[in-house]
Amino acid sequence: MNKWLNTILLLIASAVLTRLIPFSSLFRNLNTMIHEFGHAMITLITSGQVSGIELNADHSGVTYTTISSTWSGLPIGLAGYMGSSIFVIVLFYLYHKRKQKAGILLTGIIGLIMLILYVHQGFGLYWLIGFVIVSGVMMIAPEWLRNGYYLVILFLTLEESVLSSITILWLSITSPSGAGDAAGLAQQFGIPAVVWGVIFTGFSLWCAHRSLQLFWRKRKPPVYRAGGARR
Repeated sequence: MNKWLNTILLLIASAVLTRLIPFSSLFRNLNTMIHEFGHAMITLITSGQVSGIELNADHSGVTYTTISSTWSGLPIGLAGYMGSSIFVIVLFYLYHKRKQKAGILLTGIIGLIMLILYVHQGFGLYWLIGFVIVSGVMMIAPEWLRNGYYLVILFLTLEESVLSSITILWLSITSPSGAGDAAGLAQQFGIPAVVWGVIFTGFSLWCAHRSLQLFWRKRKPPVYRAGGARR
């Protein structure tokens, strides 16, 4: 119980502290990018088609798809919130392994794929261009700056994955028809939106808990290579 309480307290602290960082609102769209990328990838895996993606300034997004069957709508509908929650664990795992550079490269590549294939107008176009450029700069930046940047996106994606799920849960109670993916799944499968909201929130909290366990676990010391003198 204490571990879960610590997770919740850390999430609250993260949500408060990261809002003090200048321009942090722009980086919150990283969670939206991963969310919509999850919808797109599962659509393609289930033989559907993706015609476009929108990323909006209010951190919302839309993926326009044509699905191959009704039942393929289930993994597609789950992929947004669950995919972004799983991605948080991936980022924390890379941090635990001292592979921050790989994490920055991964997010940058996803942004570039979306920019080339799916996002061609509006706020999302300019945001992705900026994000890809920043990712490229951080790949060659001094280590202290790269590590600081990675910590910022690490905790922003952590809190956003949870807060966005909680928001959907709240909407599924107060305004079920406006509860995004939960509403879409409810319409397709006849299961109330609030059930999907509970699933999304529970899964995001579990992923957050696992991510913070990785964060507090002792990391291996960095490896330094010393050059030998030539004879």
